[in-house]
Amino acid sequence: MLERSALADSPLADLHAIATELGIDGFRRLRKPDLIDAIVALQGGNGNGNGNGAAAPVEADDEESSDRPRRRRGGRGRSRDRDRDESRDEAASDERPSRSDRESRSDREPRSDREPRSDRESRADREPRAEREPRAEREPREGGRDRDRGSRAGKPDGAPKGKAPQEGELIEGVVELLGNGSGFVRVNGPEASDGDVYISAAQVRRCELVAGDRVGGPVRAPRRSERYPSLVRIDTINGKPADESGSDGTKFDELPAAFATERFAFDASEATVKAIEWLTPIGRGSRVVIVGGPRAGKTETLRRLADHLAKLDGLESSVVLVGVRPEEISEWNGAAVEVAAGLSFAASADAQSQALERAIDNGKRVAARGGNAVVLVDTLDGVHPAAARKALAAARNIADGGSLTVIATASEPFGGETTVVALDAELAATGRYPALDLLASGTLRPELLIGEAGAKAVAAARETAR
Repeated sequence: MLERSALADSPLADLHAIATELGIDGFRRLRKPDLIDAIVALQGGNGNGNGNGAAAPVEADDEESSDRPRRRRGGRGRSRDRDRDESRDEAASDERPSRSDRESRSDREPRSDREPRSDRESRADREPRAEREPRAEREPREGGRDRDRGSRAGKPDGAPKGKAPQEGELIEGVVELLGNGSGFVRVNGPEASDGDVYISAAQVRRCELVAGDRVGGPVRAPRRSERYPSLVRIDTINGKPADESGSDGTKFDELPAAFATERFAFDASEATVKAIEWLTPIGRGSRVVIVGGPRAGKTETLRRLADHLAKLDGLESSVVLVGVRPEEISEWNGAAVEVAAGLSFAASADAQSQALERAIDNGKRVAARGGNAVVLVDTLDGVHPAAARKALAAARNIADGGSLTVIATASEPFGGETTVVALDAELAATGRYPALDLLASGTLRPELLIGEAGAKAVAAARETAR
């Protein structure tokens, strides 16, 4: 039988080994003096270390037998050194370690030694069901860490404080979308506040929400690491029931399309833009590609068109920059049209395609709801060809509905455009404007936009240019 004095001089790791052989349950949760008392008691000792012959109580694991195999801990040498350091720390202190100390040490122990399975199961029975139900059955949380970043980005420092909504409270506010597809309901108008409510990307897609929509619905409180309350469901969109909004369940690509009949009147003073307005007219729902060689002025032409489009009423305009020069991104940031995404040519083709798709999807939602959207893209050369064709194909004039116009730059036409604006690099380099290659440019069904007389005038100009 081991003497108490010998046990007191032994490292904690050796005492753990002895406790394992004796079958003492829960020995890793005992302080060294209590563990020595338990070992002496099981050996039939007289307990002369505490003076009353009573062994220290042992916290047994419920429904866990002493002969249950335990997991072997990796790194025995490092574990032995750590346990020896712990034994010296415990010997120097007669006070019971604090709760935080016990938790930090328990985190280093295997779960099988820290907490019996039965204890975990019993605790799980006491937890609220909302915290334990499978992830697939809970409210979708898209974006992951992006959601936290979006939350911080959506609410700047010094934002006005507001009353946080309560569980189940009905709220109403304006939608502000984030780059990852999710968004917030701004209950105090466009300004961020503590009363703002998070909307998942799944809800945005399902209800085809766009920035500026006014939505309402019940709220649930934040869970675990969530920073903001979330919208449980969307009951109303712009004052109408959610199930009555949108395109009645019809997919956007299946909506009836018609050739553009309403021309954009730019009333421009620039020679190139004026020539585009009359010689290659653009209408609501047009599919436009501005083509030309390097330094032909494609980006500058697109920027000037954006400035004129921003002056027109009833248009939701946005710019997508993919595969451009970093300097061009800076120049576009001061333009009249909002930059929805800006990626330089250093970004991958996949990232560029995804940014373009998000902007096109937003335009689709506007058009499906009866509005008129314009997406300007510079340039389609950096994205996958399939993604470029898909973006162009989305442009359409919906019969008895809204419209989505796509105006993009590219080195060459993709096919399927309703309007091609071809620029001549030699004319642009020598300063001879308009720098329009009239023979390579053209619009399908121009008579629908500028009338029969205008179409005949365009045909005569093309004949003269031959």
